[in-house]
Amino acid sequence: MNIQQQLLKQVPWHDLMYLSKKDVLSELLISLPWLMASFIFAFLTWYPVAMFCSFMFFLTGLRQVHNAFHFALGLSKQLTHWVMFILSILMLGSMHAVQINHLRHHQHCMQDEDVEAKSARMRWWQALLFGPVFPLMLHKKAFEVGSKIQRKWMIAELLANIIFIAMVFTVFDITVLKYHVCVMLIGQCMTAFFAVWTVHHDTEDHVYMARTVRNEFKRIVTYNMFYHVEHHLFPAVPTRKLHIIAQRLDEHDPNVEIRTVF
Repeated sequence: MNIQQQLLKQVPWHDLMYLSKKDVLSELLISLPWLMASFIFAFLTWYPVAMFCSFMFFLTGLRQVHNAFHFALGLSKQLTHWVMFILSILMLGSMHAVQINHLRHHQHCMQDEDVEAKSARMRWWQALLFGPVFPLMLHKKAFEVGSKIQRKWMIAELLANIIFIAMVFTVFDITVLKYHVCVMLIGQCMTAFFAVWTVHHDTEDHVYMARTVRNEFKRIVTYNMFYHVEHHLFPAVPTRKLHIIAQRLDEHDPNVEIRTVF
């Protein structure tokens, strides 16, 4: 029995899977204020502020799709698939392709089969330079190993991307939308560093092979997204409740070394 199986039996977590209607609504709308704010500040040409808001939209969007990957949004599977489809257009790329690689990441964490974690074994600057290649690699692998239904979702999402981008730059001619597409492309190129390297670097020798946070302020400003140890151990627990499982883990074994994200 491995460490995860032991903790799944020893640490209570099933009660954290439930999301109230209010929780579900909050998760579905959590990125919307940041998206609207980025549009407003881009329209005003306050681009430094707009870029910060876009970064926060990307962060909260990742939280949404991350929960969707594990069907932890409190929605039916069919509705969850549509959430991933919508976010694929807003954030660019195919979220079903990312989901395939993310679930393989959980299954083969930090092994050769784990394409998602490739940048975790690099130096920080190498992970940044690897960024533009990373989304292409994820999509390629997803089409190689995905099921027929998954490939249909991926094709639909990528076609929707092409249509959306083409309309933004040839039909609408709206500066705010052009700005959004550009910053989302940058965001996709930064995921190898921010979403992978930060939470997995230098953890191959660690019992959990991941990093986490233990500071309340850092938890709040990052929307619980850096509780990566807890997510790997309890992937069915929604992100909004990972700080609770972190407390329970600390109480269960206070002597385990905690490697922090930042």
